[in-house]
Amino acid sequence: MEEKGSECTAPTINEETLQTAVVKAINELLANKEPFLQALQKNIATILNEENDNATNDIDSKLEELQQQLLIQAKSKNDYEDVADEIYHLRELKQNALVENAEREGKRQRIAEMTDFFNEQSCELEEYDEQLVRRLIEKVTVFHDKFAVEFKSGVEIDVEG
Repeated sequence: MEEKGSECTAPTINEETLQTAVVKAINELLANKEPFLQALQKNIATILNEENDNATNDIDSKLEELQQQLLIQAKSKNDYEDVADEIYHLRELKQNALVENAEREGKRQRIAEMTDFFNEQSCELEEYDEQLVRRLIEKVTVFHDKFAVEFKSGVEIDVEG
């Protein structure tokens, strides 16, 4: 690689220090899990109340109607370009709705897993567990004086560094 003249000035951090901060954040949640579980339940309610889970059924019905119109227009040799454009538009809307539904279902599963984990835990986490961290933690932001540990549920805990 070619030297560009700029050096990285970001400080490095010891992996053990980072792991200790993550364990502290998880233990803080375990010690005060009631507010956390309430926040999880609120997140679940928000996700479950989002619309579009049944939007694909409505789009399918409209697509079926338009396809019938398209056949009628084509047989009678009328201009059917508007109907075809609407069909393409609805197909795109359906695809977007399917993607949103899948994302929402993924969030539901992650929140359910986290709820189960925290309900089952009766004691503090004593050591860093890579698999557990991958299931629970979205990201860790390192600051000069602290770590911000963000859980996949959206809850963030600051740990003094």
